[in-house]
Amino acid sequence: MKTTNNTILITGGGSGIGRGLAEAFHRLDNQVIIAGRKQRALDETKAANPGMKSLTLDVSDPKSIQSFAEKITKDYPSLNVLINNAGIMGPEDLLEKPDDLSTAESTITTNLLGPIRLTAALLPSLRKQPRATIMTVSSGLAFVPFAPTPTYCATKAAIHSYTQSLRYQLKATKVEVIELIPPYVQTTLTGDQQAKDSRAMPLSEFIDEAMSILKTQPDVKEVCVQKVYPLRFSAEHGQQKYEEFFQKFNDTMHS
Repeated sequence: MKTTNNTILITGGGSGIGRGLAEAFHRLDNQVIIAGRKQRALDETKAANPGMKSLTLDVSDPKSIQSFAEKITKDYPSLNVLINNAGIMGPEDLLEKPDDLSTAESTITTNLLGPIRLTAALLPSLRKQPRATIMTVSSGLAFVPFAPTPTYCATKAAIHSYTQSLRYQLKATKVEVIELIPPYVQTTLTGDQQAKDSRAMPLSEFIDEAMSILKTQPDVKEVCVQKVYPLRFSAEHGQQKYEEFFQKFNDTMHS
């Protein structure tokens, strides 16, 4: 991926990893458009980064996605990078509330159907560009699930699989497909506590390392910072080692 001279759309760009990426690409003189549901977060991010643009988007609403795609391709005909970052993460108690599927359904709609729908809506326009990039944001939890958030982890595993298939289908086009695989990062994805958790990677460090990979490895397919390696490659040591790692990881995160 070329990291300059792009017109970049980042969903969930008003906070966390999305905002970090938006500001990093903005500093490289790209035209960055952030999108999200929370107008206040978009306005604050845009005010802190003169020249950045914003549009509201609810990725859980198919009609919103379609109208949004029509508007952004009209207003920004040079759009050539889509970063599917928006997502939600919530706990699910499968023992006490097995029939409460509200979290599962909203998570699937936002984290999985949202990126699929937005990619489908923008792909015809992206294919017309001289070069284009689709970046999906999965998670280390796609490879080793965190048991209290089963549907979140399942959607990220699905995004990883979808990304591989998308990359294969687009291999003969000018659209490259990259997967960003974050570890546990200090954001407010699960609340304010996560942003202060010493076990999580500081957001600025994650963004710096991820951007360094993009700059120095132009043909990279998976952007993996060092701290996500234990999760991303856990299965490569065999089933027994994986099961031991899964157990230890979940026990540790519960403590």
